[in-house]
Amino acid sequence: MQILNDLRRGGLVESARGAAGGYLLARLPDAVTLRDIIEAVEPALLHRSVTSDGESGAAIQAAWERVSADWHHLLAQVTLENISAGQGPPMFFI
Repeated sequence: MQILNDLRRGGLVESARGAAGGYLLARLPDAVTLRDIIEAVEPALLHRSVTSDGESGAAIQAAWERVSADWHHLLAQVTLENISAGQGPPMFFI
């Protein structure tokens, strides 16, 4: 429930109460990226920092910033639609 609440607060799912209630995607699957999901559920994974202390600190910080930027870009390229492409019919658990 906590993850669904995080996703709802992040604008990724909508919730409805009642007998016909539940959770639905708030956006089309091609508009929801892995970065969106991580940002909603565990944003600390996207925001790591390293110190620039020490002799090689500035070089390590610059390298980490490049890796981090590439990782953010890649996560933004993977959508729920990409992930589900080629899968069988949807499963529903009750």
